Amino acid sequence: MKTSVLALVLLVPGLVVFNGCQTSDTGAYLPQNTQEKNFEDSARLVLLDKGAQRSVTSPGIQETRLSDGRLQVLANLRNRENRRIQIQVNCVFKDAQGFVVEDTPFQTVFLDENAQEGVRFVSSNDKAQRYTIRVREAR
Repeated sequence: MKTSVLALVLLVPGLVVFNGCQTSDTGAYLPQNTQEKNFEDSARLVLLDKGAQRSVTSPGIQETRLSDGRLQVLANLRNRENRRIQIQVNCVFKDAQGFVVEDTPFQTVFLDENAQEGVRFVSSNDKAQRYTIRVREAR
């Protein structure tokens, strides 16, 4: 009995070591669907969930360059529904090539029935050239 337990204790780790090294992976792979649902690279405003998509629209976005070179973005957000909603909004500032240079924290915004509210973002440095405003339903 002891020899069979000892053999089992020695055999199982040995099988794991030898079989664990085998793989059917043959190398590197290209990313799939890189352009599918990739709105954050091209759009100035994206709605991150179905609730925001149903409830929020933006009639206008204004961008200005401050005297010290920082980018200021003002977005008008409108509630499309006949009820008060709570959303969260942030802004991702990007350089000329689209790389993120600053990601602002989400801020909560209350929109009354069919109301419009302006939300303002200012980059912390002069590296920001582009931006994406992101809206999601607050939970």
